[in-house]
Amino acid sequence: MTKRHASLPPDAEAGVDAFLAEVDDRLSSGEDTCDVVQDTLVDLFGDRDAYERWQAGGDVSNATRVRLQGYDPCNATLESEYYAEKDEDRFQRSKHLQWLWRQFDATPMADNVEFALRFRAMLAEHLFDEVGENCRFFKGISFTYGHNITVGDNVVVHDDVHLDDRGKLTIGDRVSISDGAQVLSHDHDIVDQTEVEIFHTILEDDARLTYDTLMRAGSKLGENSVVGAKAIVDGDVPAHHVAVGQPAKSVRVKPGWESVADPIEDRLERTKEERRIEYELPADLEIFDEFQRDLQPPDAPTPDN
Repeated sequence: MTKRHASLPPDAEAGVDAFLAEVDDRLSSGEDTCDVVQDTLVDLFGDRDAYERWQAGGDVSNATRVRLQGYDPCNATLESEYYAEKDEDRFQRSKHLQWLWRQFDATPMADNVEFALRFRAMLAEHLFDEVGENCRFFKGISFTYGHNITVGDNVVVHDDVHLDDRGKLTIGDRVSISDGAQVLSHDHDIVDQTEVEIFHTILEDDARLTYDTLMRAGSKLGENSVVGAKAIVDGDVPAHHVAVGQPAKSVRVKPGWESVADPIEDRLERTKEERRIEYELPADLEIFDEFQRDLQPPDAPTPDN
């Protein structure tokens, strides 16, 4: 079943085009990204009068001042800011763009689908490492950094999806990721959770990750594969296969693709080690354990044993 085409009235279309072009041009220029993000959010939230009064030295309440300061991404912190292995130079710009993406989603305009899809697609061109044409990004999508994501053409990412690019994510052409899915690219050590491993996670062309699924770090969805709702993928789903369950396993081949698909196995093959990403921490980094746990198990042998 096809979908209907929807469009904005001419006046609204002209306003959207002008706004998108203005923000895109400013982000493409040498202008400070913090200034662009701040100006855009002040206007989207309708706070220009209060902002100008504050800038002119007028009285504003403490709550108003905090709100107005918050439009500037330089006054914000994100969880990923604390991650030791991040690329500091790339992260600074990514942080500012990610702040604009997240705060835009908090505006009433984020529910205007035609406008919002085009705004996010424009912003993705500045935030992601690469992004193709005709992509649709719906509301509530979150990222770790954003700059470690590569997206192909005609991709759709639905509401409340988390794209963890602490490692690297590659999303092929015509991939569909449904509401509530999580695509991960990092793991924590089972004993010491401050030890982080990062991987390259891959969704090949025409793959579908359906509702509320989880894709573990270093996994791969093969071309034209499907993962059923609420499945947990920990391995490689073969091309043209349908995988379901927790943990997911292949249960069938898509009808009509049997001649080009691999046989169904009892479990998914795990090749994540091939996609491990090594990294080095700065030599002057202060190492600390935020949990302050005793990691010595009671049954561990002592040095004398």
